[in-house]
Amino acid sequence: MQIQALPPALQRPFQPPLSLGFPFKPYFLTPTKHAPWHSTNNSFVLYSRFLHAVKFRRSFATVTATTDEAVIDDSYTTNNERGFVNIGYISSVHGIQGEIRVKPATDFPRLRFSTPGRRWLKSKVLGGESVQEVELEEGREHPALKSWILKFRGIDTVEQAKMLIGATLLVTDEDRPELEEGEFYTHDLIGMRVFMKENGKLVGTVVNVFNSGANDLLQIVLDSSFDMLDKSGKSRSAEDASDQLVLVPFVEAIVPDVDMKKREMHITPPKGLLELNLRFDERSKKERRQLEWKERKKFQKHLIAAKKKLIEMEQKHVFHGFQYGEKDQWSLLSDQIVGVNSKLLQEALQSLERPAKRWKVAELVSAIEAKLINSIQIPEEYFLNGSENKFFRDMQEKGAELMSKGKMAIVFLLNEEERQGSISDSNMIENEAIDTSVLRMFQKVKDRVSVPLILVSSAQKIHSLRNLFRSNNYFAFDSEKVWFLEEEKLPVVSSLPEGQNKYKILMKSPWEILQSPVGSGGLISLFSKHSIVDNLIDMGVEYIEFCCPSERTAGGNSLLFGLINSREAKIGIQISPKITDLEENFDMIFSMDFVKKLTKQSNKLQFDAIPKAHSFVEKVDKEWVTVTSSTPNSYELSCSIHDSLNACSLDKVCIVEVTE
Repeated sequence: MQIQALPPALQRPFQPPLSLGFPFKPYFLTPTKHAPWHSTNNSFVLYSRFLHAVKFRRSFATVTATTDEAVIDDSYTTNNERGFVNIGYISSVHGIQGEIRVKPATDFPRLRFSTPGRRWLKSKVLGGESVQEVELEEGREHPALKSWILKFRGIDTVEQAKMLIGATLLVTDEDRPELEEGEFYTHDLIGMRVFMKENGKLVGTVVNVFNSGANDLLQIVLDSSFDMLDKSGKSRSAEDASDQLVLVPFVEAIVPDVDMKKREMHITPPKGLLELNLRFDERSKKERRQLEWKERKKFQKHLIAAKKKLIEMEQKHVFHGFQYGEKDQWSLLSDQIVGVNSKLLQEALQSLERPAKRWKVAELVSAIEAKLINSIQIPEEYFLNGSENKFFRDMQEKGAELMSKGKMAIVFLLNEEERQGSISDSNMIENEAIDTSVLRMFQKVKDRVSVPLILVSSAQKIHSLRNLFRSNNYFAFDSEKVWFLEEEKLPVVSSLPEGQNKYKILMKSPWEILQSPVGSGGLISLFSKHSIVDNLIDMGVEYIEFCCPSERTAGGNSLLFGLINSREAKIGIQISPKITDLEENFDMIFSMDFVKKLTKQSNKLQFDAIPKAHSFVEKVDKEWVTVTSSTPNSYELSCSIHDSLNACSLDKVCIVEVTE
């Protein structure tokens, strides 16, 4: 283990490098161009792949954007002040020959990852960032994992490859492909001021560009001085809106003028376009100030309670960041502390001491062979071409009928496919937010009007999901029956020698807790936290489907629903021989009474302590130091929803086994 001391903060507040300030959210920005305006019956078609909402952190963000078309303006680059372009990040190792797996952030993956030659790696440490040159020998695509497998010269062992995890892969700015006339790099559009062409009035500033299936979309934050008409025809200021972000299709008919030299564009939006997704706050400024004051007081109470819990858990070191930095950093740390689910953390740490059965595909198959679990086998062809089998058809019809009556809710865990054993970091997360296959998934669910829908995603994607649904009329779902929940996370903890606090929460910076997603088992905690079960029961829901969506798994499994209902089971699971990991594209249905039981007995879920090597910071003798290690020095706490089988009698479980 290597410990690198930082300069003491004696004369001024501790100023963090990029990796220590507020998280800079990455965005998957692609080349774009003016396109023909697509419309249907004069209604705006905003069916697109939406991405992360932008949050600028002026004090600490030196990376202007993170995509293959965005220049990284780094002061630490080579002597000739070469600019770099982000093309992806190293998410994990592959095999035992020193190969690594890269998540792309480029529209030119074959050029970037299969062409041998020089590349650069940007690594982050507490004291700053470094860029080193590497030689790409070969690369190949891994479509199933949406990644590329690369081999660098001189990296020949797993140990060497592990040291590269988390690094950003770069090429030089001058290597950017030239665009055709009328095309723009989306990074070049971000930050441009937007004016109304008819009167020159300032509308706002472009903060993001979304790649759409029909048109590219500009995300514009409205200027506070810009006035619009609300639904009643009353003139309202943009500052009265609950969300000042609007979407404008990047087509010549609406954005006729783009002046790159002046960094501005002029728009001619159709009537009602800018107001399409705005919600105006009808309360007076006095009422809003009173509400803000109440919210601050409420937050302070939560902060005091959260601190007390952490003290009881011997985690007082988490508060050390309050002695350094400035008001913004203190606010970030306060948010982090309040956000810790201390009850779930305690349950997770306690469960590590309790041995429990781990359910995997092999264990399920063994239980089926031992006739401990009821099951039926269905050929994969059934899902492609249908079947004449009367039993299958009857079960599917029964499930579809119950679904049309609103007897089942669907929960989509949209981030599970990104785990791959890697921590979810705001600077490392895969930049694609919602791809077209997921959009198609929403349209596959039958009888949508009656089906309650719960979407669980990362904080980076929640805002985009809301915009996506609003812009597509909620895909025919009832907007009153749709929830958007942020995935559950837990702190990463260290494993220290005996005699010390074995599970110590690690700090990513003096003001930010190092965290990782809980996994599918975190859904039960979310249901309890947001009182989802009671709301669904009031709606008449009797079953809940949990799934990690893909082109194969799209939710609304009427066959499994009909089967679990007809056999009065508590858990129904669909498995396939092509899926070796139960967390991969899982599809499960629970009865409502069983879900309610789990929310009250969440300690029934078993957690895994996954050993990982993490860099973290800690205060030593009034100085902040960074601790790095090439070997596992910490645990990520993870839980699978399949461990709920330990809380259910196996004769109350039924399985649909898909065969080839």
